[in-house]
Amino acid sequence: MQQYDVIIIGSGPGGEGAAMKCAKAGKKVAVIEAYAQVGGGCTHWGTIPSKALRQVISGLREMRDSPQFHDSVDLQVSFPALLRTAEGVIRKQVSMRQNFYDRNGVQLIHGRARFRDAHTLDVSLNNGGQEVCRAKQIVLATGSRPYHPPEIDFKHPRIHDSDSILRLTQSPESITIYGAGVIGCEYASIFRNLGCKVNLINTRDRLLSFLDDEIVDALAYHLREQGVLIRHNEEAERVVVEDDGVVLELKSNKRIKTDFLLWANGRQGNTDDMGLEALGIVPDKRGAVAVNENYQTAVPHIYAVGDVIGWPSLASAAYDQGRHAAAHLVDGKSGAELARDIPTGIYTLPEISSLGRTERELTEAKVPYEVGHSLFKSLARAQITGQTTGMLKILFHRETLEVLGIHCFGAQASEIIHIGQAIMLQPAPHNTITYFVNTTFNYPTMAEAYRVAALNGLNRIY
Repeated sequence: MQQYDVIIIGSGPGGEGAAMKCAKAGKKVAVIEAYAQVGGGCTHWGTIPSKALRQVISGLREMRDSPQFHDSVDLQVSFPALLRTAEGVIRKQVSMRQNFYDRNGVQLIHGRARFRDAHTLDVSLNNGGQEVCRAKQIVLATGSRPYHPPEIDFKHPRIHDSDSILRLTQSPESITIYGAGVIGCEYASIFRNLGCKVNLINTRDRLLSFLDDEIVDALAYHLREQGVLIRHNEEAERVVVEDDGVVLELKSNKRIKTDFLLWANGRQGNTDDMGLEALGIVPDKRGAVAVNENYQTAVPHIYAVGDVIGWPSLASAAYDQGRHAAAHLVDGKSGAELARDIPTGIYTLPEISSLGRTERELTEAKVPYEVGHSLFKSLARAQITGQTTGMLKILFHRETLEVLGIHCFGAQASEIIHIGQAIMLQPAPHNTITYFVNTTFNYPTMAEAYRVAALNGLNRIY
């Protein structure tokens, strides 16, 4: 039996954040990872490969839109060729993260863990052996996987989820994406800009309803402008595989036939067969584990972080949750609260980032607010780069001028958002839209959008 101070199950962002914090605090730490390499789903099947694909396709799109490249560059690329680019990024990420564990003296154990009791884990090693590990405290960072309805045969080569789509060996001419959440919208952008005919099936009445309405409208417009066929308020009846394609039959009696089906409708927490129920930790129907504000489960010395606890299911949030849980684990207190507002980054083409409250939320709460806009087409930097699609939108209190929400659509949105985040999360009276008016921004930059939006908004009330 191996004895540790802390055992962390999973080496994704949440597990890594917890492991590094515990190791630097002098704890004897082990990380149990079921996969052959570190990094978790984020590195191997989720964030890193999909964003690497998106980056290459974004570059291709820019070249296609630039007249000077039309006759000198072959702008056709296959999906498998794109995947090879992603594989190179994954290798670099794995090497870097492996070095983190080695450098900090964290023991890596490759295998699957199951609780024998609240402090003891039986590990089925990937090499066929068995190991028993015991620790005073344990962190669950097992992540999530695509949800698989039992009636759909995901082993068929024409049916994929967001993991298996990364093993596609040919470029599809047509694809149906069932589920228009973040993953569905991102892959709709990727495949459409690769020249594939895309059907995006949404089970709700609008795309990404958690976003500001104006941003949602812009996304829907640009997806349609690119050629994505969006169908709202639809529900799958059954999936039929034929010799030359796959048919998605909808309850509305529509039949949609394409080369491939990408099922992107929900995710499932990785808590199967871990023995959690015997400890009094009962995952919900989607495998998610409930935690308190310190990320403790129903068993206080067992913590859980990342996708396995559900919302917001972001790699960025998972890493911070891991560090936050580890701080409480080490000191009995977390030291500092996590930021109350977490930015959302959605890597469609163009991309989206959002922070704070939406107009809909502020209206329902009867908050007196005003709006400041900056259209990218009026920014010199956007005109120079040719990326003029998009806008920055700042919502602020009419009386106190406090920034209440920031919503960005367009090139570099996920980078631009952080400038506003730094101000928005300052305590009163330092969170004010006047900061953007009284601060000099480099010119020409996309960051200048904050000054333009702030002036636009203040002009509405003065």
